Amino acid sequence: MDIVTDGPTLVLSGDFDVRSTWEVRNALYDQLHTHDDVVVDLTEVRTIDVTALKVLAFATRQAVREGHHLTLRGCGPAVRRMLHISRLIRVVEIEREAASA
Repeated sequence: MDIVTDGPTLVLSGDFDVRSTWEVRNALYDQLHTHDDVVVDLTEVRTIDVTALKVLAFATRQAVREGHHLTLRGCGPAVRRMLHISRLIRVVEIEREAASA
């Protein structure tokens, strides 16, 4: 898992699973302590598991409680499928993709 910060955006790439949740969690909370509105870009995430999704869901709830905002960007079909299967789609906010002309 590679993690890059770009202003308020946390860009993740690789496999986001139980092995990388601690590292992502720490980077995510660092971002939330620095910025009110944080975006997690999952465009380059190849695989994701339920443990990783729970980290994102818990961080979303925590952000709301503290008056912050967390949005997921670049959720591909595999990520969306896991969000629906786990029912965590109800907890997280996914950035709407711009419609192509």
